Amino acid sequence: MTQQAKLLLVGVGNVGRRFLELLIRKRDTLEDQLRVALVVTGAADSSGVAQCPSGLDPQVIVDLKAQGLGVADYARWGRAGVPAQDMVQTADAHLLLDASPASMETGQPGLSCIETALFRGMHVVTANKTPLVLAFPHLQALARDHGVQLRYDATVAGGLPAVNLGQRDLAAADIYRLEGILNLTTNYILTRMADDGLSYDEALAEAQATGHAEADPSMDVEGWDAANKLVILSHSVLGFPATLNQVAVEGITHVTAEMLAQATAAGKKVKLMATAEQEGDDYRFDVQVTWLDASHPMAQLQAKQMGIVYYTDISGIITAAIVEETPVPTASAMLRDVIEIYRG
Repeated sequence: MTQQAKLLLVGVGNVGRRFLELLIRKRDTLEDQLRVALVVTGAADSSGVAQCPSGLDPQVIVDLKAQGLGVADYARWGRAGVPAQDMVQTADAHLLLDASPASMETGQPGLSCIETALFRGMHVVTANKTPLVLAFPHLQALARDHGVQLRYDATVAGGLPAVNLGQRDLAAADIYRLEGILNLTTNYILTRMADDGLSYDEALAEAQATGHAEADPSMDVEGWDAANKLVILSHSVLGFPATLNQVAVEGITHVTAEMLAQATAAGKKVKLMATAEQEGDDYRFDVQVTWLDASHPMAQLQAKQMGIVYYTDISGIITAAIVEETPVPTASAMLRDVIEIYRG
């Protein structure tokens, strides 16, 4: 018997749209392997919401977005100006997918949507970092108290299973150090500057033109995106309740061609590294521009790659990396989390 799982999607941008495309593409695989039919009963974006108790057609939503329209333009079921939280509060669903942008100051609208879904007994899968950074213990407690799962592998390094690797495969290990290149934008810029002689402005413009940097790249190039991901890894993998103000943060805007040339002459690679290091019962956290030996696994990553290294007491030193040319791997990480919920 195939089980029906009704889901809500908040955020139908680059990641959310790709998630819908994966639902279409992998429908038969999901039903054959998991005996689960994923039915989208609601979707929300900046235009409003679309809700249908029997299910919306994911392809219609994808086509609307391709035309520059929103889910509120969905015939019959679209409603302009309705907040996403109203949909989450009223819809009949088993699962919330959050791929929305969020304010760093408030975590909204994702934080309220996640809280509401957990309180109503829905599982939550999110690619949205900010609510976790602002309220990780609170959201975990809500999920536990209501007997549902909160999963977030897509929040750290896109499609790289950095969280799942640390939680599942290193569950019995003492992780005394982790380090990684967790932000694609900065790695793209630094690699293009070092390897191809581009200026910072040229590399940033190219990253924006190819979709590897936002129109406003400040969160990335100033190091805060990587710091957010480090906080999530601290809570989820290290079991340490770090806050953002415990992370020493440096960006890449001061990196010059001369600095990169000096590093190359010394046989080094310049990368923006996120690091957590155990110090007694605590950890030290930083995001900083680092000169790496050429033999370091993170020094070998190319422009479109991210990676992580876990240093452990019983599992050795484990490195994982990903080439992420589009948002598809991030959307696939959300789907991977959905599969883990229903695989049981």
